[in-house]
Amino acid sequence: MSPPGSSGPGPLDILERFRKPRPRPGEQCEMCATEIGTEHSHVVNLESRGLMCACRPCYLLFLPGGAAGGRYKSVPDRCVELPEATLTRGDWESLQVPVGIAFFFFSSTTGEVHCFYPGPAGATESLLPLDMWERLRAAEPLVASIEADVEALLVRAEREGDPASYIVPIDACYELVGYLRMYWKGFDGGGEAHQAIDDFFAGVVAKASSPVRHGAPPWAPPNGSL
Repeated sequence: MSPPGSSGPGPLDILERFRKPRPRPGEQCEMCATEIGTEHSHVVNLESRGLMCACRPCYLLFLPGGAAGGRYKSVPDRCVELPEATLTRGDWESLQVPVGIAFFFFSSTTGEVHCFYPGPAGATESLLPLDMWERLRAAEPLVASIEADVEALLVRAEREGDPASYIVPIDACYELVGYLRMYWKGFDGGGEAHQAIDDFFAGVVAKASSPVRHGAPPWAPPNGSL
């Protein structure tokens, strides 16, 4: 789905490409053909909007915000928990997201912020206006620091209180989408899906517990890696 008047890929096209499965053990870096394991980094091809599996040297090569003329961009591993009041209950309800989880990212391809929420059929885009985004950027410097294309604002809203908000790598959002597709059963998802969600956010909180140097480049996690 491309925006009116545009011949480029739309946000759903981008999502389909992000959902490319990770390679199995013994497969290769998609940039230099070096063998890589299951735990590896990703690089985004900004022209094709493809998410590429990469060995550590290739990942580091494209870390400074888009090397090779800006064609490739490494997905940073920064994970930050934002203050509770970053996104208020009122903000969340104004978005009218039908589930309790959503993620937001800025696409340099479309020039817009997009909101997606995961479900058993994959990720669905919310087409409602995102008027609150500029207010969030102005109020919270960390929101303003989210790197286009490769980082996202991930939000989890419980039944009461302000939602929990995190800055996460974009590939983490699609891991969450994959878990829901894998485990969701019936109308409410079932216990296995809810446990997978809880485990995923426990991992996010654990990574976010490391100290963060405010004002540091988004691709520079504390102590070099999380």
